[in-house]
Amino acid sequence: MEKVVYLLQHSYELENGCDETKVLGIFSSRQMAEEAVGAYRQLPGFRDRKEDFYIDKYEVNKKYWGDGY
Repeated sequence: MEKVVYLLQHSYELENGCDETKVLGIFSSRQMAEEAVGAYRQLPGFRDRKEDFYIDKYEVNKKYWGDGY
């Protein structure tokens, strides 16, 4: 059985071209991650950048970047 988690991040590009990324949580279901987005969208800073939330699905115990970069 495949075990997955959902990584919630808030990420955007700054005026100087650098990325600003915050890891907000790791959840056992997409629904829980989406509910967290709803709560974060009410908070200062996050509510000004409501479209910058990202949810990515990851398999547990799987290597990523196995061939380097």
